Amino acid sequence: MKTPIFKFSFVLSILLSTSCVTKKDVVYFQNVKDFETMVDTDSFEAKLKVGDIVSIFVSTLNPEVAAPYNPVLPGGVGQSVDYLIDIEGNIDFPVLGKIKLLGLTTEEAKQLLKTKFEDGQLLKDPVIIIRILNFRITIAGAVNGPGVFPVTGERISILEALGLAGDLSINGRRDNILVVRDFNGSKTYTRIDLTSKEVFNSPVYYLTQNDYVYVEPNNSAISNASGDSRIGTMISITSFLLTTALIFVTRN
Repeated sequence: MKTPIFKFSFVLSILLSTSCVTKKDVVYFQNVKDFETMVDTDSFEAKLKVGDIVSIFVSTLNPEVAAPYNPVLPGGVGQSVDYLIDIEGNIDFPVLGKIKLLGLTTEEAKQLLKTKFEDGQLLKDPVIIIRILNFRITIAGAVNGPGVFPVTGERISILEALGLAGDLSINGRRDNILVVRDFNGSKTYTRIDLTSKEVFNSPVYYLTQNDYVYVEPNNSAISNASGDSRIGTMISITSFLLTTALIFVTRN
């Protein structure tokens, strides 16, 4: 016959086991083989969205001809201009008027502007520089340094992004990371598994501007979060079992 002390030990072991984290829970890319080579064929480029702010600078061999498109600072130096992509996907550009940039990459937007300048015989061989100014990502959940992070380029992988946030904490689930992406009012929700090499083939491996990354806490974190109540529960169980044991001993 199992004694109350045995029962207490059994219950205690179950409670403690729920907070354990195994190697399988925290190791990345577990199915990658030694000396395995994966060629990155992804030609990802960020596409412009509604609400994006783009900086545009136009230059030619004759700076005076490009002056209408670049405000001139004291000293005769032109500067870039920031444009907001409106709800219809357009910017209002000097002389050219409304130009639809929605869904284009920055390279495609450059080519579009260049074509309009040349077709309208406004500029010859213009050099156009376009940058996305509001490229930032938000990382929340079980990471060591959550926050909003600006991206200086136009391409960042989820691994680089998590590096900016100090990597996942020991309590973060590696196999169920959520990426929320907004494109012109439509949100997509995609989950990604960092424990598998298939992460490199995910459509959200490369993040876009204003992506939201959420790292779900694992069972250990949830258990720790309720630690105070668990301690109270354990004390209650201990008290109950000890009382039961004393009654059992007294009767026998």
